[in-house]
Amino acid sequence: MKIKNMKIINTKNEAIEELKRISDRTNLENNNKINAKVEEILQEVKNYGDIAVKKYTKKFDGFNPDPMQISANDLENAWEQIDCNLKRSLEVAHKRIYAFHEKEIPTSFTIKGEHGDIVQRRWKPVKNAGIYIPGGRAAYPSTVLMNAIPAKVAGVEEIIMVSPGNKEGKINKTVLAAAYLSGIKKVFRIGGAQAIGALAFGTNQINKVDVVTGPGNIYVTTAKKLIYGSTGIDSLAGPSEILIIADETAQSSHIVSDLLAQAEHDPLASSILLTTSQNQAEEVLEGLYKKIDDHPRKEICIQSINNWGLIVICEDYQSCIELSNKFAPEHLEILALDSKNILEGIEHAGAIFLGKWTPEAVGDYLAGPNHTLPTSGNSRFSGSLGVETFMKNTSIIEFNEKSLKVNSLDIINLAKSEGLHSHANSVQIRFED
Repeated sequence: MKIKNMKIINTKNEAIEELKRISDRTNLENNNKINAKVEEILQEVKNYGDIAVKKYTKKFDGFNPDPMQISANDLENAWEQIDCNLKRSLEVAHKRIYAFHEKEIPTSFTIKGEHGDIVQRRWKPVKNAGIYIPGGRAAYPSTVLMNAIPAKVAGVEEIIMVSPGNKEGKINKTVLAAAYLSGIKKVFRIGGAQAIGALAFGTNQINKVDVVTGPGNIYVTTAKKLIYGSTGIDSLAGPSEILIIADETAQSSHIVSDLLAQAEHDPLASSILLTTSQNQAEEVLEGLYKKIDDHPRKEICIQSINNWGLIVICEDYQSCIELSNKFAPEHLEILALDSKNILEGIEHAGAIFLGKWTPEAVGDYLAGPNHTLPTSGNSRFSGSLGVETFMKNTSIIEFNEKSLKVNSLDIINLAKSEGLHSHANSVQIRFED
């Protein structure tokens, strides 16, 4: 298998069409069929709890999850057994991510009116949260940190982690070590839609949670979509994507590596370059041909690049900015001499990486901001997972006799304008005596 379909585009209209095709790539799935299957799984889990969870784990993951829960000893042993250098790296990442998310804690506030009325907004954490950590093609200890830390900072009382085991029923040791470092006490070796159902509805072994976060495949994402409303979720994450804006000053070898760093995630991952240099476009395409040959995840990279890779030659920076804003990427790298001015024009992006010394991997692992980001153009209206994902706010309102009387006529007028007689009367009756 070789790269054969990635092409260089140099017209804006063609680029817009191709970017739309890439953004809509998950819509190519037979969603009706998937929805029906996931609904069936969720209903069984709701009705039969752990029995259904075990049934579908055997069917899809090939092992009997008995016991389902990872013991406290196994979590501690995983931490003790990993390499010292890796342990230090996890600690560095944990410290930086924690420090960043501490700044995100929303502030409760009180406003006192001139007549003694008081209105407040109060923030409180949800009681418990479930975090989903993918297995399969790769292990993601970084995703453990990115989901668990903001929940801890928010003050969530109980964090339940679910992650699919391999054919032997084992979860990656580094993933377990990251859970231990993050202070997670309950880890279950289950995945897929059945794990989302267990978190949403509760079983004998797993408590029902208030919020479910974390990325997953199309079945996990569909399950999150279907449980939303009875249980909170972070977002509906699609396959990952990077868009790089570059000029002739950027090193083509850096661009090639950064595009492949995205492509190696998943056959549906998308890697896009917008450049103002024809020579650079050709160098990058040639570099991809060469570097992909001995890549350890060659087949995944080739599928990703062939189907969802794109290079666009733009007339100027402004054209790059316009195309980027239309695509609204999950990750945006700006590798250009005028990166700060380009940044000013960017309206939509999940995370932005400035300059040659800030590859996307910095944000994936330890910069501090969360790496759980909006995909498929959703950065137009949403942002990253954060502390607020695990919190809710409550309004508190307290009027006294004077403040109600001063405002009573306006409340009555507004209620009557909506045809709501009893709303108006509920104020009026308090002054009839």
